[in-house]
Amino acid sequence: MTMALKIEAHLDRVGVDYEMIDHPHSSTSLQTARVAHVPAQEVAKAVMTHDGNNYRLCVIPSTHRLELAMLNKHMRGTFRLATEEELGALFEDCEVGAVPALGQVYGLPVIWDQRLASMKEVYLEGGDHESLIHLNQGAFMELMGLQEHCTISSSNPSDPPITENPLGSERLH
Repeated sequence: MTMALKIEAHLDRVGVDYEMIDHPHSSTSLQTARVAHVPAQEVAKAVMTHDGNNYRLCVIPSTHRLELAMLNKHMRGTFRLATEEELGALFEDCEVGAVPALGQVYGLPVIWDQRLASMKEVYLEGGDHESLIHLNQGAFMELMGLQEHCTISSSNPSDPPITENPLGSERLH
């Protein structure tokens, strides 16, 4: 599998520049960064939450963990993590566990961590465990559009140290 069909159609419709990066199979966003040889802090992971009535996709750096207390305070709600069963029903064209950070494509509200606004490059899951979507900051901001953003995560002290981007200043296609 490559990029989810809904994601591909959305990227083409919006017209942003992006590059697909294939990598060996991975199970977590930190492992994805390692096997794809990209900086872990530039990989945006998606975390699906639910408050009993509504879903909300949270997008945070892979080197961070979602802070439900911060999310709940900001949203004035009681969000919890969604189950894998819920994820499968919401993202039918994606592999289980490969949730793309573009929830708006699936009709889901998105909130993204404002730390992502300072990243020059951003990498997103494409809907499978063997590819990433590489965007420059402008393209990422265009895709996030009017989606809500604030601080909803904290750094994970057990994460590996941040490394430089081995791809350098390679251009997007």
